[in-house]
Amino acid sequence: MIGLARLWRTRETGARTLLPSQDEREVALHYVIGFLCFLSCMALLIVIASDRAAQGWARDIRAEVTIQVRPTGLESGSVAAAAAAEVLAGVKGVEEARAIEPERAKDLLKPWLGDVVLDDLPIPNLVEVKLTPKSPAKPRAMMDALANANIDATLDDHSVWLKDIEKSALIIRLIFLGIFLMIGSAAAAVVAFATRAGLAARGDVVEVLSLCGATDTFIAERFQYRFARMAFESGLLGSAAAAIVMALIKVTGPSQSFAMALPFSWHDLLVLIPCPVLVAMIAMVTARLVTLRLLGRS
Repeated sequence: MIGLARLWRTRETGARTLLPSQDEREVALHYVIGFLCFLSCMALLIVIASDRAAQGWARDIRAEVTIQVRPTGLESGSVAAAAAAEVLAGVKGVEEARAIEPERAKDLLKPWLGDVVLDDLPIPNLVEVKLTPKSPAKPRAMMDALANANIDATLDDHSVWLKDIEKSALIIRLIFLGIFLMIGSAAAAVVAFATRAGLAARGDVVEVLSLCGATDTFIAERFQYRFARMAFESGLLGSAAAAIVMALIKVTGPSQSFAMALPFSWHDLLVLIPCPVLVAMIAMVTARLVTLRLLGRS
């Protein structure tokens, strides 16, 4: 009679009898899942921002080339650079060609070589070329134009820098993707542990339900929906915290260099919307599998 009465109360109140809606022991679990969701959301935002920064740097590098001109005959380096800039300006796909003045070249080299060394070194004669974004000029076309004008020059398309940036961006993406996956597995492990604890704490109720004909699937559903709802609530808090942190970073703007390294966008907040649902799905699947496995062994 006691077992039938308990089963009746379970059917009347659904999962609340088997798993009460409020459990003080699960407060820490709420915090852990919310914190893990916060970390995963921040990792996702950093991946998006770093990828945007790498693409921007790569785009800027592809949009410019540098020409080093070597004077021939009696002409000076400045005259040779100006002549090269004039020739390159007429090449199809070149938006602007401008000879770099010696003083500006020195300013560019100062951070690397210092003032004392610069006085003893010859400054290269450089031409800065900006390419048309949609149809940039080919390096071969620019070199042919310079050769036809009898200008001795060397072209640097910054391919080495571009490869370094692309390689660094790939490494950053892989690192944070690994972090994201590890956080997801940690969340699944936490839910699995909580499911085991919950099943052990309510072993008498589970036993009565089994004796009265309740299937393992019925019992597993009580746990999966309970932990899915809890994970969804914690995921909302974690996603909201990540959104607040990103908004504070973007509004306050710690420094210009930081903004260049991690150029957050308000549109990035959209990727946080499915995060609570994803956390709830992980919790639901984990709780169901663990419950079915434990009940199958009993």
